[in-house]
Amino acid sequence: MNPRFFEATETGKIQCRLCPNSCLIASGKFGVCRVRHNRDGDLELPFYGRLSAIAIDPIEKKPLYHFHPGSSILSIGFVGCSFHCPFCQNYHIAHDTSYPTEFVSPEQLVELCEQRRSFGISYTYSEPIVHLEYVLDSAALARKRGLKNVLVSNGYINPEPAEELLDFMDAANIDFKSWNPEFYRREIGGKVEEVKRFLEQAYDKISLEVTTLVIPTKNDSPEEIESIARFLASLSADIPYHLSAYYPQHQYRIPPTPPSTLHKLAEVARKHLSHVYLGNVGVEETNTNCPSCGNLLIRRRGYSVSVRGIENGRCRECEAEISIAGV
Repeated sequence: MNPRFFEATETGKIQCRLCPNSCLIASGKFGVCRVRHNRDGDLELPFYGRLSAIAIDPIEKKPLYHFHPGSSILSIGFVGCSFHCPFCQNYHIAHDTSYPTEFVSPEQLVELCEQRRSFGISYTYSEPIVHLEYVLDSAALARKRGLKNVLVSNGYINPEPAEELLDFMDAANIDFKSWNPEFYRREIGGKVEEVKRFLEQAYDKISLEVTTLVIPTKNDSPEEIESIARFLASLSADIPYHLSAYYPQHQYRIPPTPPSTLHKLAEVARKHLSHVYLGNVGVEETNTNCPSCGNLLIRRRGYSVSVRGIENGRCRECEAEISIAGV
């Protein structure tokens, strides 16, 4: 364990350089994330390797639809987060560091991955970036053993540590919570421009997908979703975009997102992006079709996945190149 991404100051405070929160942490205190601690003028990581969850999940649960479809992956969670979303779906681990955890070293994690015959490790559930030292240590070992590394994150990280992280990641799903800077600032304590910058840094390095949790009256206008879709398309029109239905959680009591809203917003996003998917809408199929000829490439119903129309990275019908890893 080697704490990094900080600077000690002459006053005994620590300037954290991991994420754009730029916490100036007094001795004996934690940063916004609740897991990076100043102990007598030095950065301490008391939650290094402390996992709140270990499970085997379908890769589609991340959600990742264009990365080893139909596979299962060892998934681990932590405690703490760099945001304070009042609608958090995992608030019991993101906002409460007293949640029970168990220590798993990077070596033990990789061994567990191999024992459970997973093709890789997904760093997920709560925010993995605030545990970057552990993620980097584990991901480096995993890569040496031929395993894949997957990030599920809010994408809130400074450029230098982001570059190190991306060097070891193979795929990621990043939350894009709103196009509105005020929503990021007021509701979750962040800056949307920093998330956009990370996406610009990541899109051509890894298999990247993006999710927006659509919350009625908060971020569900066609104009907002079109702005996000247009931005993603400026990077690549092939970035898969997931529009996920919100349900009341944590401090929010807004009624759930109607499926009809997601369908309308999906049509807006499809004006700019080739692959738009709906999440949390029950048993609807969320298929992947060839953007060139419409041929059914992958059929999905829940977590039941059938790869049908792809061969050697190309559509079986029109032979258009299809950017889906692991098929």
